[in-house]
Amino acid sequence: MAFVDEARFYVKAGDGGNGCVSFRREKYVPKGGPDGGDGGDGGSVYIVASSRLTSLLDFRYRSHFKAENGGHGQGKRKHGRKGRDREIMVPCGTLVRDDESGELLADLVNDGDRFLAARGGRGGRGNVHFASASNRTPRRATKGSAGEEAWFRIELKILADVGLVGMPNAGKSTLLSRVSAARPRVAPYPFTTLEPKLGVIMSDFHEPCLIADIPGLIEGAHQGTGLGHKFLRHVERSRILLYLVDASGGGDQPRRDYETLRNELEKYSPELARRRFFVVLNKTDLVPPERMEEVRAMFSGQEDVLVISALDGTGTSELVDKICSLVHGDGERSSGD
Repeated sequence: MAFVDEARFYVKAGDGGNGCVSFRREKYVPKGGPDGGDGGDGGSVYIVASSRLTSLLDFRYRSHFKAENGGHGQGKRKHGRKGRDREIMVPCGTLVRDDESGELLADLVNDGDRFLAARGGRGGRGNVHFASASNRTPRRATKGSAGEEAWFRIELKILADVGLVGMPNAGKSTLLSRVSAARPRVAPYPFTTLEPKLGVIMSDFHEPCLIADIPGLIEGAHQGTGLGHKFLRHVERSRILLYLVDASGGGDQPRRDYETLRNELEKYSPELARRRFFVVLNKTDLVPPERMEEVRAMFSGQEDVLVISALDGTGTSELVDKICSLVHGDGERSSGD
């Protein structure tokens, strides 16, 4: 299933029903007077956050949403029925913007959060409202007002406890499949993830937590180079960041990869770069012990460095414990803040 995190759509609230011009007509009741009922209000359009959704895929197939019009008034003071509201369901973490100006209108974070996108039109008044001592037979009623309409643009920011960032082919997808039940594409040849992936980390001693993997970052990502920049916003809400570094690179490549990741996040969002984090050295199954000591020395000034192999599982149980303890507040604050 495709992952869609941006959409543009049109909404139209229901029009109000017209008021009615009517006069009471009953046997033995001469000159019964006006009895035209009011029109019903048009339905409104709401954008509602739902924890059951994880993507904006539905908007790929539908871009127009309308609420029901209000019913017209009738004789015998019968009011028109109110139009049914329309609810547009979106995932939690959706930003709602005005399509023309780009102004942020709502940030729907929690399940059930609602935003009134378009208000329904008011129903017209029937002629019963216009009777007076000087005009006992008013032949006047008002029309219902039109419902509001607008174009919106929405963006999804994934709500994950942990954001997984790394260079292409650092092993993020393999790690995600190792520590969670997620099954992203993995292969024994180089390729990069094309869309964010989510997984739930389970631990025997902690509550579950959600981890998000975004496409690999490369130098210049904050300026639009590569794929990662498009999805960096999906780790903006993460409480903890994991910098996954390929330890099998030659020379000082592991350290340079780490500094590139830090630099790109700093340029994209200084606040995000200051987020709590730790470094994970991956692919240690490909690194001889003496070389591993050299790689460790590159990060000697870094307090929180974990060494793992996502492929064979070495160190991943310690990583899970570290992640869960930090997410649920019973671990130490990581370095770099």
